[in-house]
Amino acid sequence: MGVTSDRVEYVCRYGGNGTTTSGVNVSIAAEVTMEIHSVCLPPKESTFQKLKHRLSEIFFPDDPLYRFKDQTWCKKLVLGLQFLFPILQWGSHYDLNLFKSDVVSGLTIASLAIPQGISYAQLANLPPIIGLYSSFVPPLMYSLLGSSRHLAVGPVSIASLVMGTMLSEKVSPVQHPTLYLKLAFTATFFAGLFQASLGFLRLGLVIDFLSKATLVGFMAGAAIIVSLQQLKGLLGIVHFTTKMQLIPVLTSVFHHTKEWSWETIVMGFSFLLLLLTTRHISMKKPKLFWISAAAPLTSVILSTLLVFLIKSKVHGISIIGHLQKGLNPTSTNMLYFNGQYLALAIKTGIVTGILSLTEGIAVGRTFASLKNYQVDGNKEMMAIGLMNMASSCTSCYVTTGSFSRSAVNYNAGAQTAVSNIVLAGTVLVTLLFLMPLFYYTPNVILAAIIITAVIGLIDYKAAYKLWNVDKLDFLACICSFFGVLFISVPLGLGIAVGVSVFKILLHVTRPNTLVLGNIPATQIYQSLNRYKEASRVPSFLILAIESPIYFANSTYLQERLLRWVQEEEERIKANHESTLKCIIIDMTSCFGKSCGKRDGEDASIKYPGNKFIVSHCWGSCGRHFSFMEASAMNEGAKENVFFSSFNLPFF
Repeated sequence: MGVTSDRVEYVCRYGGNGTTTSGVNVSIAAEVTMEIHSVCLPPKESTFQKLKHRLSEIFFPDDPLYRFKDQTWCKKLVLGLQFLFPILQWGSHYDLNLFKSDVVSGLTIASLAIPQGISYAQLANLPPIIGLYSSFVPPLMYSLLGSSRHLAVGPVSIASLVMGTMLSEKVSPVQHPTLYLKLAFTATFFAGLFQASLGFLRLGLVIDFLSKATLVGFMAGAAIIVSLQQLKGLLGIVHFTTKMQLIPVLTSVFHHTKEWSWETIVMGFSFLLLLLTTRHISMKKPKLFWISAAAPLTSVILSTLLVFLIKSKVHGISIIGHLQKGLNPTSTNMLYFNGQYLALAIKTGIVTGILSLTEGIAVGRTFASLKNYQVDGNKEMMAIGLMNMASSCTSCYVTTGSFSRSAVNYNAGAQTAVSNIVLAGTVLVTLLFLMPLFYYTPNVILAAIIITAVIGLIDYKAAYKLWNVDKLDFLACICSFFGVLFISVPLGLGIAVGVSVFKILLHVTRPNTLVLGNIPATQIYQSLNRYKEASRVPSFLILAIESPIYFANSTYLQERLLRWVQEEEERIKANHESTLKCIIIDMTSCFGKSCGKRDGEDASIKYPGNKFIVSHCWGSCGRHFSFMEASAMNEGAKENVFFSSFNLPFF
């Protein structure tokens, strides 16, 4: 772009008869000049070629098959196996030093995963042993299929809470334990099927509707509900509500004060204080991460030993009891594919699948960015989905990557997915030989572990940031938060997603428009409202549209731009300035196009009549130039409408 004179040369001008006149010059008061290059229409493509190109841009932006080009069949087979099983790609470079790091990290997360697995299973209203089963098979499966080096797989609090809530609303886990277990396994199967389908069809954009704001509110509300539910264990209450709303839970707590056990309260709050203290230490000094990682297992051991020693004197503390020894039994015959509760299992599977998938991919990408390697989102969806489908046949429920365990895995020095294999091996030893040791483990310690784990989900700093940055995002956060607290977990999530979708529609149908001015001594044009030093160009009105033009917003933009013109005329008249002669519209953000609105209406913007010269400024968006050019020719544009192909230096 050169600066040699004070003219802007426009590429084309449309006459009333649809003819084109090139080389029209318009003088501009601002002392800037643009070097103009002619813009032509893009080469013609068939409808099939356009559709093919568009679909490839939407669903295959990373071109996953590029590595197979110009390869022999043998090489393609090897690359295909490496794509399906990433362990084959890095396994040949694995050495003893990497193994040492993975063993340390695997043992470290095992000390956290074992007590959390038992606790989260109870959160889902499942037998505690299911939590240990779910900490054995899924990590093995993920180590073969997953691409993240630091993701620690196992049960998570949110998915456990949602599954327990949705299933228990229709089927009682106490009155119908076998049916409830069948529905849990079936929901896990459908969660995996849904996740794998999203990955295979490359539809990961579905989970993008769970925005950061939505998840902040949802997780905070769920964390409070989960914590309040654990008052049953901390206070020793036997008859407790199964509802997951704030008011019923608090009502149940204070209506059963006679069931409170002082022994349980003393033990529970003592260990809760210990766990919270170790968590605080690890947050203040990350190098001491192992303290909070070892604290849950240490608490389980100490509390179990204490209950064993005082069992003859104290009878008010409830314990886990007998846990079956041995490997995961097959559960293929327990999958529930017909009957009146099939719809419930499918719905539960889809909701828990979306939540666990969102958490797993977010955690994997977070730690991948810290170590500068790539995690393929669609491949991760398929890996987590296939993992859950296989797990549903081996007595496991929904699992994914846990942020707390993955953080411990990362800080412990994990190098590859072998840390998950070490985790699974440790759980295997526990299942085969150590089950009797958990007989006297008190339920109160599991409640304390759950509270410590979920309290980190309350991110008030993120909510405060949302309030400062975007009020609509904060509204979505608040709707999700109070929806979970006072209505239900699934409906709270649905309300938040609805608010997020409404925000998207609002941005599309009501795009932002700005009046731009020149920053003195520069070629930069910025918003007059945001930059006080920016000044107007005499006789010119420079507007910017910060959104694509669609049929849904064309009428609004037409009315809004005409209002800008009216307000500018009134301002000029009041200040006795020079007459408005030209309107320049910066459409750099307009990367889309639309041809129709409703029958008989057009989606393009109608410009003022014979009063002004109306100019259009495109950035690199050739598609819009071609579209608007053709539209003007079809309509017989007036003499005062020009189309320009230059870039004004808007930054």
